Amino acid sequence: MGLQLGFAALLLLVIALASSTFRILREYERAVVFQLGRFWQVKGPGLILLIPVVQQMVRVDLRTVVLDVPPQDVITRDNVSVKVNAVLYFRVLDPQKAIIQVESFLMATSQLAQTTLRAVLGKHELDELLAERERLNIDIQQVLDAQTDAWGIKVANVEIKHVDLNESMIRAIARQAEAERERRAKVIHAEGELQASEKLMQAAEMLGRQPGAMQLRYMQTLSSIAGDKSSTIVFPLPIELLKGMADLSPKS
Repeated sequence: MGLQLGFAALLLLVIALASSTFRILREYERAVVFQLGRFWQVKGPGLILLIPVVQQMVRVDLRTVVLDVPPQDVITRDNVSVKVNAVLYFRVLDPQKAIIQVESFLMATSQLAQTTLRAVLGKHELDELLAERERLNIDIQQVLDAQTDAWGIKVANVEIKHVDLNESMIRAIARQAEAERERRAKVIHAEGELQASEKLMQAAEMLGRQPGAMQLRYMQTLSSIAGDKSSTIVFPLPIELLKGMADLSPKS
């Protein structure tokens, strides 16, 4: 019985040593290995060997991390209070820096994203925040990427998801949009009136240079009016037209 217990204990010891010696890392994983507390090297993927007790490893995932930035209270440059949330895409490029330079790169990146979101958006007005998200996304991404480089982190993309406004601000924006539409309609109407007046002036100048054309236009107008039988129309006969008819009549 004692021999069997000793054999079982030895077997368990061998299994424990084997499990702490042989490690398997997936394609997207790396192992930051420390030897007696000092950094040794980065290993993986595949099968790696560790010296029990002497060496320890920290597993690092190299896949892109999707981080949801919670809603942040932002005061824009024109003193409008809004709530903005975003989504952040980043990945670890240097496992050694990600483990050694910062305690928790995930937590650090999350907190940095929140403060950067407030700082960058606070420099812009509300209209820019609503209409130029693409440019603001790039600005936030560049600021974050520059600061996380020391941690071995690459920020690939930042997307602003929602911009929440209070009810009074929504009504003010609606009134502003309605006033802008009315202004554009008036401008378009004024431009049409201006173009029409220019064309009428050109037509008047052309008819003034050709008396015969003026008389022809007058006759066309009379023909158009005569087509309406619902009313009686009295119109004067231009002296120029009588002179023209007198000139055309045969002389005795």
